[in-house]
Amino acid sequence: MHEIHIAGEAAQLALGARLAERMRAPFVLYLQGDLGCGKTTLTRGLLRALGHQGAVRSPTYTLIEPYALATTQLYHLDLYRLADPEELEYLGLRDLLDTPAIWVIEWPECGDGALPPPDLQLRLEHRTDGRILRPVATTEVGLALARALYER
Repeated sequence: MHEIHIAGEAAQLALGARLAERMRAPFVLYLQGDLGCGKTTLTRGLLRALGHQGAVRSPTYTLIEPYALATTQLYHLDLYRLADPEELEYLGLRDLLDTPAIWVIEWPECGDGALPPPDLQLRLEHRTDGRILRPVATTEVGLALARALYER
């Protein structure tokens, strides 16, 4: 798939909202990219479009933030500080995985081997004029969602 240019924060939030239009549980989304490339901003757009009214913080220190939404449960993980994938066991991740939910996972490479496989990976990169997003779909559901990102 081709890369998508994201001009600024408003465009990043809109992209998250576009994801929300078609995303249904169960779904696993991996967000990859350097610090500050907008992974949490994109998640904020997704959550707001799904009806969340409160704050959306990066779960860098808590590792996981659950959101009970009107139609689904969403778990936002940030694994940047994870020293070993086995630490996910202490969070009760295995039990949570039995729940049909939307999973948004930042820094999934830090939890390699302990995470469910993604339906869609979004790779974000810094550019002087914004960000570049590269979608990589790994399931049919992920492919349909990736195609929707190019609409409009």
